[in-house]
Amino acid sequence: MSLSTSGANPLRDPRDRRLPRIAGPSGLVIFGVTGDLSRKKLMPAVYDLANRGLLPPGFSLVGFARRDWENEDFAQVVHDAVKEHARTPFREEVWQQLAEGFRFVPGEFSDDEAFEKLRGTIEELDKARGTGGNFAFYLSVPPKFFPTVVQQLRKHGLSSGPGDSWRRAVIEKPFGHDLASAQELNKVVHEVFRPSDVFRIDHYLGKETVQNILALRFANTMFEPLWNRSYVDHVQITMAEDIGIGGRAGYYDGIGAARDVIQNHLLQLLALTAMEEPSSFDATALVTEKLKALKAVKLPKELGKHTVRGQYAHGWQGGEEVLGYLEEEGIDPNSKTDTYAAIKVEIDNRRWAGVPFYLRTGKRLGRRVTEIAVVFQRAPHSPFDATDTQELGENALVIRVQPDEGVTIRFGSKVPGTSMEIRDVTMDFAYGESFTESSPEAYERLLLDVLLGDANLFPRHQEVEESWRILDPVEAYWDQHGKPEQYTAGTWGPKAADEMLARDGRSWRRP
Repeated sequence: MSLSTSGANPLRDPRDRRLPRIAGPSGLVIFGVTGDLSRKKLMPAVYDLANRGLLPPGFSLVGFARRDWENEDFAQVVHDAVKEHARTPFREEVWQQLAEGFRFVPGEFSDDEAFEKLRGTIEELDKARGTGGNFAFYLSVPPKFFPTVVQQLRKHGLSSGPGDSWRRAVIEKPFGHDLASAQELNKVVHEVFRPSDVFRIDHYLGKETVQNILALRFANTMFEPLWNRSYVDHVQITMAEDIGIGGRAGYYDGIGAARDVIQNHLLQLLALTAMEEPSSFDATALVTEKLKALKAVKLPKELGKHTVRGQYAHGWQGGEEVLGYLEEEGIDPNSKTDTYAAIKVEIDNRRWAGVPFYLRTGKRLGRRVTEIAVVFQRAPHSPFDATDTQELGENALVIRVQPDEGVTIRFGSKVPGTSMEIRDVTMDFAYGESFTESSPEAYERLLLDVLLGDANLFPRHQEVEESWRILDPVEAYWDQHGKPEQYTAGTWGPKAADEMLARDGRSWRRP
């Protein structure tokens, strides 16, 4: 049997779906490696990818932070993070091979000497581990440091690799705090890295269920014919948390729920729910359709009636007494920061004209849940008596993003018995029950995509700017008018939010 000379594996059939895509020779540099995100998400995700055989044998991880650590100290920190937070079981042989590629570079972001050392470390890893000059730089740092870090990478010749190798930048949200700052940030980053080499992480897009929105709509024929203004009454997109701000007072105060969640997560979910079918499942085609949907989003004329903001107040949650937002440590008692935000938008195109989309998010709400509910119109004519159908609501298709991922369909069914009584029932699909393999963590999927150069699940800079265009007028209106309404911790938000939907003859779903 003659061996193939094309460089492809002659024993691998491209139709074989059992073998997943594996990253080529590469490494990852994490700036701000001592933070919570790195410890709880990034380090465990790297180990889980290695454990699943999806990283190259010479994969290398470089930490950069203000710590007086040696490589061994860094390895111990990663080891502890992996033991505590990894999804897959700890295997000594996987750990040993991975740990050989760990390096640590101490220094400040403005420290030229530290970046020279980083360059030397990367060159050493190319020789010792065969990383091929391919490195992704993960900026797990506050946004104010983004410009410094990317400019340092360019100054020290790190933003482009030798020959055909690649260099990529990974940026965590927030991508600015309004349209002007987002444009400024994009300009700074794109001066150093090509737009196609910049990966903006929205961890929601790494979740299986979010990707399943596309599968549900475009791989089936039963939903798409109904997915329009002729059949849909309205859409509700909810991201509720049952926790307060924790230790994030410094970050959260002045940002608020709308900037933190609606601008990125919820508008991305809206774009996936509302977009037209892309010509293919590649990054460019997906971005084209998502952008069309975002550009068609229109805010109501009367923002006072169709937007609501709130702040959680002292209450009981999960059997514990909890503080109100203004009583949290580090929060100005006069703060006008919203911990709850709800807005109504419409999408001004042929498919969705006249269908309201209600977006809401909040902290210290009834339970932790993220879902998209597509609520259908009532039957145009009912041959049944009103008494037969008094317990009948509207049909709904609910996509649960977290915590118990799946899809629920709600419809009316006859109650067993001699009388004609109709009541709502649900059909439920749960990921955990239908598939034996467990879902990877969002960061596993996203880190692997960065190393593979697959940008499908990453919002492009145009989407970020479009989202700020939608939210900025709401924030400007709130700045000028009143302050957030208080709501008791553990409830489902301020009364004004219920009134906002009641004015339209609708009510919020209880997730």
